[in-house]
Amino acid sequence: MMLSRHALFRLKNRLLATGVTLGGAAALMLVSLVGGWASAWYMVEAGSKLTTTTVGPWVAWGSAARPDADPYTRAHFARAGSFQLNAAIATTWQARTDAIGQRLHSACDYLVTGAVDAGWWSLAVFDDRGGLIGNLAERYVYTSESVALGADGRFTVTLGRDARPGNWLPTGGAGRINLVLTVLEQRSALDEDGKAAAPILPEIRRVVCR
Repeated sequence: MMLSRHALFRLKNRLLATGVTLGGAAALMLVSLVGGWASAWYMVEAGSKLTTTTVGPWVAWGSAARPDADPYTRAHFARAGSFQLNAAIATTWQARTDAIGQRLHSACDYLVTGAVDAGWWSLAVFDDRGGLIGNLAERYVYTSESVALGADGRFTVTLGRDARPGNWLPTGGAGRINLVLTVLEQRSALDEDGKAAAPILPEIRRVVCR
């Protein structure tokens, strides 16, 4: 049976419309999958206001190592393969960038300056895989008990490849580096509403890059 020219034209239009509909559905599904994957990756990698606290470049995961930790926090530290202290015992602040948001790197020297209002704290530098950076001086960490303070009660720790006087943490040729500030009994001031204000944490300032 031969179709008329008009019937062929209508059939062609229906097939085209069906193709457009299927193509749109496939595109929508692809966008949904990519968007879902991207949002899940971000929640695991960087966290959100629900799972983390951010002060400048410093980030702390509120339920790290706790039995009731949310799935994103669990996935974050499982992916990193790092051991964390229970957030109910200590606050662990991590910084991957300096004060202006540039990625920390061993090719640059940095000054970490400030004071930490807490019962005890430690400051260490790690490579991007979470390992301590080997060095001949065997310097890996400063604590509130070992760091040299200035006359104003503040400290300055230098990060760099080459030895420096005073508080110096070697970065060697590690490439991208991370700073970890572990705090016990951290104290916070109160804001105008009587609520706990964000803690004041050390500034990370880049000095020079080679």
